[in-house]
Amino acid sequence: MNAEIIAVGSEMLTPERVDTNSLYLTAELNKIGVEVAAKSVIGDDRERLAEAVRRAVARVPILILSGGLGPTEDDLTREAVALALDRKLLFSEEIAAALERRFAQARRKMAEINRRQALVIEGAAVLPNDRGTAPGQWVEESGAVVMLLPGPPHELNAMFERQCLPRLARIVPRLAIRTLFLRVAGMSESDLDQLIAPVYKKYENPATTILAANGDIQIHLRARCATPAEADALLAEVGAPIEALLGDRIYSRNGDPLEAILGGLLRQNHATVSVAESCTGGMLGERFTSVPGSSDYFLGGFITYTNAMKIEMLGVLPEMLEQFGAVSKETAEAMALGARRRTGSTYALSITGEAGPDPGGKAPVGTVYVGLADAAGALAVDRQFLGDRQRIRTFTTQMALDLLRRRITRA
Repeated sequence: MNAEIIAVGSEMLTPERVDTNSLYLTAELNKIGVEVAAKSVIGDDRERLAEAVRRAVARVPILILSGGLGPTEDDLTREAVALALDRKLLFSEEIAAALERRFAQARRKMAEINRRQALVIEGAAVLPNDRGTAPGQWVEESGAVVMLLPGPPHELNAMFERQCLPRLARIVPRLAIRTLFLRVAGMSESDLDQLIAPVYKKYENPATTILAANGDIQIHLRARCATPAEADALLAEVGAPIEALLGDRIYSRNGDPLEAILGGLLRQNHATVSVAESCTGGMLGERFTSVPGSSDYFLGGFITYTNAMKIEMLGVLPEMLEQFGAVSKETAEAMALGARRRTGSTYALSITGEAGPDPGGKAPVGTVYVGLADAAGALAVDRQFLGDRQRIRTFTTQMALDLLRRRITRA
């Protein structure tokens, strides 16, 4: 069974507001076996909203609207849904009296405009709101259900949990949705899809989604079955050959980011790490320390943006910089060795490169070197990334973290 969600309000179309309600509703619907087929945001326009409701009701059996139930003239959800379903709006004296009592408890006089919140769509069941003044509504129409919920998250969450989920349990067929969540590093989205498409394209269920951003690829396999056991079995059937094809490129099976997975590996091996950064300016250290408890394994780092700082803080030889340049394999290795020597860490990572937009030396923009030092010595790998400065720097930190992950897992 599918659902659609409409967030209502012109303020939701501004860059300052984020529709977090749909994330909560999606998670709760998935728990009872309902898939969200579409989400949309509609401003305060009655005709446009009514048309969106008509289209949604014709497509799916469950429609949820959030917001637009306040007392002001631009709160149009009640009117728009009534228009879409060709039903009257009826004034409820009972709701109006309850609103007056709520205001009286707060020692306030209810404004006349609040009486608009007592308008009920003909045939709707009223959903009480003990956390605000806007009651919700549950409307059944030609085999579909339309829910009108308040916009404030603490009001919507409580109303959906207490009023809507018990009603949905009576009409939603039992269906289990399970998701296999893989995160992959070290390959492009196109290469990954070419590799695993022959497996997942054989199946409509589970549905496969591939998301790529900043050197990190996520694969979601979503299975919908009658029971959790059947869903888990289906995911195993499809997921096993995909995992075999990807091998150690898979770094996470629970959704954790690469820095969290790497932190777990370091802690498990009683190992420590330090960093030396040039073009990334501290971004690698920030990723390590974004993980709670990272002080167990992260010792510190050096931001050596100039040659003078590389020489003074990391002991890079002036003649090496003169001969090979700051953006080179040799300098990356020397930086990593220097960071390890200065901190006593088990591992040290270094980054040097040209992030642009203008080249600062002989290397083309996008050229980066990542160095890794441990008890066996040092090595460095290079890449040529395309894009703007932020993209190049972000891809480089992902590359550095994955290099260390592979070194530890293969040790």
